[in-house]
Amino acid sequence: MNPVLAVGQIVVCIFLIIAILMQARGVGLSSAFGGDSSVYRSRRGVEQQLLRFTGLLIVLFVAFSLVGYLQTN
Repeated sequence: MNPVLAVGQIVVCIFLIIAILMQARGVGLSSAFGGDSSVYRSRRGVEQQLLRFTGLLIVLFVAFSLVGYLQTN
């Protein structure tokens, strides 16, 4: 794998982990079984931008992975 692709994938992966962790709301078991009613709430402002940024990072991660895979074959 190209070192530039490997470093890019690592950087995107780190930012993706941070973006996903910033979206965590109810982290207890009570929210997993209906204790939190924020499921039906719409995302606004910063939350929506963070969601879009996370989607962009996912696309970049998949692209880096596919390019790295295609270079090795």
